[in-house]
Amino acid sequence: MPSYSIKHITRYSYASTVIDCTNQIMLYPVSDQLQEVKKHDLKISYKPTIELFTDYFNNQVGVFSIIRPHTELTIFSTIDVITHPVLLPADDTPANMQWENLSFLSEQFPYMDFLKIDAFKCYRDICDAVTQIVNEKQPPFYNAQALSAFVYNNFEYKKGVTSIETEIDDVWKLKAGVCQDFAHLLLLMLRMINIPARYVSGYICPKNHELRGEGATHAWVEAYIPFYGWIGLDPTNNCVVSDRHVRLAIGRNFGDCTPVKGTYKGSSDHRLEVSVSIENGLSKIAANNNNVIEMPMVVSYQAHNPAIPENSYRRFQEMQQQQ
Repeated sequence: MPSYSIKHITRYSYASTVIDCTNQIMLYPVSDQLQEVKKHDLKISYKPTIELFTDYFNNQVGVFSIIRPHTELTIFSTIDVITHPVLLPADDTPANMQWENLSFLSEQFPYMDFLKIDAFKCYRDICDAVTQIVNEKQPPFYNAQALSAFVYNNFEYKKGVTSIETEIDDVWKLKAGVCQDFAHLLLLMLRMINIPARYVSGYICPKNHELRGEGATHAWVEAYIPFYGWIGLDPTNNCVVSDRHVRLAIGRNFGDCTPVKGTYKGSSDHRLEVSVSIENGLSKIAANNNNVIEMPMVVSYQAHNPAIPENSYRRFQEMQQQQ
C-alpha cells in the first residue's frame, strides 16, 4: 500500500501591520476506507485556537482568528497518509437499470446538488459534443470514462492561458487549460447526462513523474455510479483515481473547496507564498515551536492595492497549476 508524507505551507506577508485576521482552512485530509490518515499536524503562527466544524458536504473545516497586530501569517500542514487501491465498478447490472436509477436519484438528496448546471453561452455546442460521445446502451461508468478521455484528448494542458475565474465558455473556446479547467468541464459534461459529479481538491503523488500535476495541489472529479458509489476520474491524466491521489475536500466546484480564505483589517498590499512537497513513504515532519517556519522553494503571489478584493490563495492555485 502506498504511503506519502505531504508538507503544505502557506505564508502571508503584509506590507504593514494588520489586525483582526480571520481565516477558514480546508486542509484536513479525508479519512475513510481508501485513505488512512496516520498523522496530521497543523502549526499556525501565534498558536490560535482552531474551531472545527463539518460543512454541508461533510468536509472538515477549521476557523481561527488572530486579533493581535502582525505582519506575517504562516500555516504549516503536514500529513502522513496511506492510500488503498480502488476496486472498479462491477459490470453486472444492466445499463438500462443503472440509467433508471440515476433518473430516480436526480431529485434526491444529496445527488441533486451535484447535478445543477449554471447558465453559459456554449451550452448547445457542449451538449452536441456530449451527444456524439455518449452511448446510453453502455453503463454510466463507461460513458463517464469516455467523457474524461474526450477532455484529455481534445484540450491542451497549457499553463498561463486561463485563470481561477475563467468561465467554461472561455475554456471551451480556448480548448486549453489546467487541471481545474479540465475538472470543471468534465463536471459539466457528466451533469448533462444526469450523472451526479463533484469537484475534488487534493494532491497527486509522485512515482515516475509520468502524471501531470504531481507534487502540487491538484483537482479532479468524482462521478456517482449506480449500485457502486462515488469514483474519481482525473481528466488531466485520463485515469481512474486510485492510490496516487490524496483527497482534501469535495464540493460542487472549486469555490466549495478553497484551502485557505479569510479577511483582515489593514493594507491590501500583501505577498502570498505557498509550498507543497510530497515524499513517498511515511516520515516524521517537524516544525520548530517559533512563529517563523522555514520554507523550501515556493510559488508566490503579490497583490498591490487591488481595485477589487480578491482571494489571493485562489490566485496562487492558478499559478501553481501553471508551474
